[in-house]
Amino acid sequence: MAKEIHFPYGKEKLKYSFDEKELAGILTSSIEEYEPQADEITLVKRALENPIGSPKLSELSVGKNNVVVIASDHTRPVPSRIIMPLMLDEIRKGNPEANITILIATGCHRGTTKDELVSKFGKEIVEKENIYVHDCDEREKLVNIGTLPSGGECEINSIAVEADLLVSEGFIEPHFFAGFSGGRKSVLPGVAGRGTVLANHCSEFISHENARTGVLENNPIHEDMLWAAKKAKLQFIVNVVLNSEKEVIYAVAGDLEQAHKKGTDFLSDKCGAKAVYSDIVISTNGGYPLDQNVYQAVKGMTAAEATVKQGGVIIMIASSSDGIGGEHFYHQLADQEDINKTMNVFMNRKRNETVPDQWQTQIMLRVLMRAKVIYISQMDDRMIEKLHMIPAHSIDEAIAKAKKILGKNDVTITAIPDGVSVVVR
Repeated sequence: MAKEIHFPYGKEKLKYSFDEKELAGILTSSIEEYEPQADEITLVKRALENPIGSPKLSELSVGKNNVVVIASDHTRPVPSRIIMPLMLDEIRKGNPEANITILIATGCHRGTTKDELVSKFGKEIVEKENIYVHDCDEREKLVNIGTLPSGGECEINSIAVEADLLVSEGFIEPHFFAGFSGGRKSVLPGVAGRGTVLANHCSEFISHENARTGVLENNPIHEDMLWAAKKAKLQFIVNVVLNSEKEVIYAVAGDLEQAHKKGTDFLSDKCGAKAVYSDIVISTNGGYPLDQNVYQAVKGMTAAEATVKQGGVIIMIASSSDGIGGEHFYHQLADQEDINKTMNVFMNRKRNETVPDQWQTQIMLRVLMRAKVIYISQMDDRMIEKLHMIPAHSIDEAIAKAKKILGKNDVTITAIPDGVSVVVR
């Protein structure tokens, strides 16, 4: 008997019929069974009308002339077309004359293009509102607001620091080293300087046992991020939880910590999945926009890492239409044949010696040390091989290659249709 599973791939899906004898488990979030209590717009409106631990945004904006809204960039599926107009309306309800800047939180990513902004917000907002795309290397725009608990200097975009009222939009999902996305991440790494991000993402913290998916308590990376957001005076957040179709199913608004905790508590209850250890684990990055490059796809690999047998095979499905996603990331992987040597270099670096993309490479190396990775994408085969992975162009081909690597046809397979939506325990 066959079991057909659909795996997100770019804006499409790859489907595969598994022999149920070899399919050991399907790890999914129960988010898909959750019935939203209202439509997307109503959910966000209700959150804004009933903020957690905070006055309404319309009340906070009274008398505030310089309001900054931190928004996610092109790599995040935040439904800004829904959230941003409602936030702007609330701000202007309290102060119709407020000078509002939408600050795009790129972290250390490339700058968001105008076309991507239009796709994200809609033409009207892009044409009418003041939008500034953060650049972590734009030194003249960075302000030092103190020293992080980790010891790194906390430099934040001056547009955020100088705001009378700093607020943010975002979404909450499991995050492979910060525990969960959303909330405080809008500030660090969102609108922080590169050096600040590097200190926070140091090898010591990345290797910490609590720097894992779904863990906030005693997570040193989270603690740094929260400190930065508080110091920058992030006063109000609007965060949503999405289903696999990228639709809003839950929304929270209000205090940075309290609203975010309500969102992460909701998600923790829905996205936990018990590991089913197998020879082969198939994972994805949830499709577009999170699977645009190899760099982001490391997140989906970590879900597979948590349930693949030592020495097994991970099949990662990510269209990677935007390529590798980081020059440093590429060279750290491609320029050294011995991945153990690269890992040793990273682990011997101190916090303030962290180099760009080191954290992502470190996590990918950790995955590669546990299992072989077969990568299904649109990318050139030679490029995938340089990254210590095995290229494939279909699930059929990938499974055939995996069986050859394992030296057997009698295998067990675990499927994770959306690797960034689950917390594998």
